[in-house]
Amino acid sequence: MSDTPRFEDKNLIGATFKDCALPGARFEDVNLSGAAFAEVNLARARFTDVRLAGAVIEDANIDGLIINGHNIQALIRAELARHT
Repeated sequence: MSDTPRFEDKNLIGATFKDCALPGARFEDVNLSGAAFAEVNLARARFTDVRLAGAVIEDANIDGLIINGHNIQALIRAELARHT
């Protein structure tokens, strides 16, 4: 038996994670709707087939953030420059 924790077909509604390290963790077919994250480090994380409709991201460092091949920080800067 492996020492690596594995959660499969689990319902973790209302679960709380604090001061956790998850380097190398993989999440497949995970529903995080309604989840709240605070002080989260997602640097160098990779997300595929993500639904962000209605998501709110505040106080984010988006250096190098790429979504669908677009540098989001550069797009925001360009849009802000258009309106000044």
